[in-house]
Amino acid sequence: MPSLLEIRELTVELPTAAGWVRPVAEVSLRIAAGESLGLVGESGSGKTITALTLMGLLPAGARVSGEAKLAAKEIQEINEIRERENREESGSAGTSLVGLSEREWREVRGREIAMIFQEPMTALNPVMRVGEQIEEAIRAHERALDASEARRRVLEALRLAAVPEPEVRADQFPHQLSGGLRQRTMIAMAVAGGPRLLIADEPTTALDVTVQKQILDLLDRLRRELQLALLFITHDLGVVAQVADRVAVMYAGRIVEEGPAPEVLGAPRHPYTQGLLAASPTLERGKLTPIPGSMPQLTALPPGCAFEPRCAKRVAECVRTVPQLRPTSSEHAARCILV
Repeated sequence: MPSLLEIRELTVELPTAAGWVRPVAEVSLRIAAGESLGLVGESGSGKTITALTLMGLLPAGARVSGEAKLAAKEIQEINEIRERENREESGSAGTSLVGLSEREWREVRGREIAMIFQEPMTALNPVMRVGEQIEEAIRAHERALDASEARRRVLEALRLAAVPEPEVRADQFPHQLSGGLRQRTMIAMAVAGGPRLLIADEPTTALDVTVQKQILDLLDRLRRELQLALLFITHDLGVVAQVADRVAVMYAGRIVEEGPAPEVLGAPRHPYTQGLLAASPTLERGKLTPIPGSMPQLTALPPGCAFEPRCAKRVAECVRTVPQLRPTSSEHAARCILV
């Protein structure tokens, strides 16, 4: 299946008081239309920075190298901007997301790639009615819409996100909605522009389990009906097992294991993935086994495998070099010398 998004050796460097750090280091991923990729890892592993890179929302001063290409559909507005600026056009092979200007990013955000942020109460504007916020997302790319058509599109987006009584909810403020309805509003805002890639960053955080299940089912339905590519970011392996076709496990900025969800979750090959599964609660197992220690600071990464200080299976070679991703099957790979 051809990839909608192809990421190759993507590296992000951020300036800090202690020097430059790499929250994302040589990440390679692919997502096809209609496919769901779960990106899993502890807090600080680089998941959200990866997503913000794909949205062009990195902090000032960030340096990005490598390749992230959005394939297939031509983005005419970007070509016109590049013509005016005497820059190279994107061409039929796709649009590179590395090196876009801010004007070009404004054409990509919402129309090609949209993101559902982790906490809707902070992502939504508290002094704007939710319908106005969704309309603002639509008008960012379709400025000539008249008021009646814009209103119709807002209600259509709310219905698509399974928001009950969309006419009423559109005229309410975020504080008048429950947590689940606020998250549905964020989903409506994300899909209103008709994106091809949807990024969901911990979309079920702080929701009770019944609402979590409803949100996961909604995202899965939208992915299938709209043929969206879904990048689902989470630290919960139980959640990713429900929504992901493939899983990529991230640690200290690198992908340490990647493959089909049944293989990665059923027969993990990297010690970190094995540790995450052992620390995850299940109905069958009563005792949890935590991973000892904590993730290293990005300013003080070990010279070899970043997981080596916490790994019970480490050998002398783990200290010396960063291991490469090694295939364990045709579609499954792990970054471990023991593979």
